[in-house]
Amino acid sequence: MSKSDQPTVTRKQLIEGLNEDLSREYQAIIAYVNYSQVLKGAEYMNIADELAVHAGEELAHALKVANHIDYLGGMPSVTPKPVKTSEKAEDMLKFDLANEKETIRQYRRRVRQADELNEFAIAESLRGILVEEQDHLIALATALGIDPPDAGIAD
Repeated sequence: MSKSDQPTVTRKQLIEGLNEDLSREYQAIIAYVNYSQVLKGAEYMNIADELAVHAGEELAHALKVANHIDYLGGMPSVTPKPVKTSEKAEDMLKFDLANEKETIRQYRRRVRQADELNEFAIAESLRGILVEEQDHLIALATALGIDPPDAGIAD
């Protein structure tokens, strides 16, 4: 293996990144549980119901990510990222949209890192999570009456 074939990421860095992702999943679970119950107004009833579904999907993501961290020899995080709240439904949806964008950016990066370390099963699992996160982004953008933003990829 030549020097150029060496991975630029280590297993330790992948574990650290996955723990950040796990903390974002905890944040999403809390936010979706809260927002799904406090969104008021007829125009928000459909998205409120959808957010309750998203909460369950985020829990499934957290379990998968925690499993990957354990497999790699790490200890899964127990701390969520901070959750923003608001009295305004539109603000809550905007907070969620921003969080989903960051989650997608980071998972895209994590897929590349897992692939680079030949952790193809982890990369494939993260791709499945990405599909659902992009669906969440689309649902939130639709509820806000905007086009889904391009999340990009984290550096």
